[in-house]
Amino acid sequence: MAWQDPIVEEVRKARDAYAKKFNYDLDAIFRDLKAKEHQSGRQVVQRPSKQTKTHDQNATVKPG
Repeated sequence: MAWQDPIVEEVRKARDAYAKKFNYDLDAIFRDLKAKEHQSGRQVVQRPSKQTKTHDQNATVKPG
């Protein structure tokens, strides 16, 4: 049997218990987290999303 980190196990149990409260509904979990965020009164900073590099549509690939 592989070694298990007790802290990781504790976090996984807490995460599962939290998700179970919402029947594993991600939308409900999101709403709850946003409500907690709002209730905290802390300023939330929105970071810009990372831009992914896209290939030029007009670029041609030369056989190599």
